[in-house]
Amino acid sequence: MTKKTYDSDVAFIQALAELLRENDLTELQVKRDYGEDDSLNVRVSRMQPAPAQNYAAPPAPGYGAPMAPAAPAPAAEMAEDPASHPGAVTSPMVGTVYMQGEPGSPPFIRVGQQVSEGDTLLIVEAMKTMNHIPAPRAGTVKRILIEDGAPVEYGAPLVILE
Repeated sequence: MTKKTYDSDVAFIQALAELLRENDLTELQVKRDYGEDDSLNVRVSRMQPAPAQNYAAPPAPGYGAPMAPAAPAPAAEMAEDPASHPGAVTSPMVGTVYMQGEPGSPPFIRVGQQVSEGDTLLIVEAMKTMNHIPAPRAGTVKRILIEDGAPVEYGAPLVILE
């Protein structure tokens, strides 16, 4: 590889890293072909900070009342990944979670509560639209994995139903 190609590759990788940062992405992968037997495969990723434990996220302005943190789960449950639990209900979108329908009203669910299929578990606000997240099946709420007003990613575990 020539010095010129090396310099352009470094500039290319720096540009990818900048795209990653500017667009708040966690990973970016690109393949650049120079010819039949010459290519550059680049994967740029960054670590996300671990979520802080045992604090209540402030609710969005004018929406939601602060809630008491959920009771801590037994140590055996904390060791496993909640997303891999067979009863995990995951977020179908990126947004902000709300545990009640309007400020001052009781939350939709509590730990230990029985729910029926289709009952609203919580709301995920995405693009100014309130999306009710229904229970995919009947069961008991074993764990609530998010706080009221917290941001969530697509596929993030929200609740454990058993």
